[in-house]
Amino acid sequence: MEYRQLGNTDIQVSLICLGTMTWGEQNSQEDAFAQMDYALEQGINFFDTAEMYSVPPKAETYGRTEEIIGEWFQSRKKRDRVILASKVAGKTNMDWVREGKNQLDRPNITQALEDSLKRLKTDYIDLYQLHWPDRPTNRFGKLGFDYSADELPAGELEKMHEVLTVLGEQIQAGKIRTIGLSNETPWGVMTYLKLAEKYSLPRMVSIQNPYSLLNRTFEIGLSEVAVQENCGLLAYSPLAGGTLTGKYLGGNIPPGSRRSLDSRPSRYENPRTENATKGYVEIAKRHNLNPGQMALAFVNRQPFLTSNIIGATTMEQLKTDIDSINVQLSKEALADIEALHQDNPNPAP
Repeated sequence: MEYRQLGNTDIQVSLICLGTMTWGEQNSQEDAFAQMDYALEQGINFFDTAEMYSVPPKAETYGRTEEIIGEWFQSRKKRDRVILASKVAGKTNMDWVREGKNQLDRPNITQALEDSLKRLKTDYIDLYQLHWPDRPTNRFGKLGFDYSADELPAGELEKMHEVLTVLGEQIQAGKIRTIGLSNETPWGVMTYLKLAEKYSLPRMVSIQNPYSLLNRTFEIGLSEVAVQENCGLLAYSPLAGGTLTGKYLGGNIPPGSRRSLDSRPSRYENPRTENATKGYVEIAKRHNLNPGQMALAFVNRQPFLTSNIIGATTMEQLKTDIDSINVQLSKEALADIEALHQDNPNPAP
């Protein structure tokens, strides 16, 4: 396993990060324990979760994934071997998250952190992330940004300053070690970094955003920020929700797959994505590669990447995904990938 530095900290995280959002919905606690055991054996020291998991989010499973991880910590006594990342939810219409009054402010962040620590059965979280901004942004499948002065909240800088202040207090209290962002924009990342510098507050060390062969929008603005500011990408959905394995081609929906359980519209279900996926699967076959491993290997090689977050519902999938660490893409395969990207760029932002 390869390890990379997490931002400007002394924390070294595995290039492959174990994603957990299926635990408690698609996966049982027994499944999750087996995944964590195997991942740790393979050198993965980085687990990522969130207060709102399992996914798809609903009241019945809210916090369940963190509870499962907490049970594993209690059972295995290996908390010290794991770099644990979790997230506080931004403003949401989910009325089961703090009675539907949730937003990124002092009371909500404080309560969310305390509740996560209890579920996780730990005294601290290594990386605490803001799951998404409260302000309107082009996230979760939206490529363009519709500017409307009436929708943009006033006092955004003051609010972001408050967020950094309360997170800094939690670092001082020893409840978190460092902080990061998720589903953020270049403006959001740079504003947090500037506020941290100006007011001597904690610095964001990572950006957890989607990145895959079907969605390379991170490269357009955030990749330079990640490299220049030492605030690297934690790539989520590197297989585009399993799409890049080819299993959904032709309208196929395998039993037990995410699409079979999640009725919400998917950014990966459109004609351009179908055509691009066919092309990437063909490239993999042409170069004697597993399509999923090729997609993960492409993410693994990016210079702006800190860690690649994989998720699996079976042990076979998990082993295949982890083995992508050993896959090197040839110049010819990379050229084919780039040609397809130029012909059909970012079909699933």
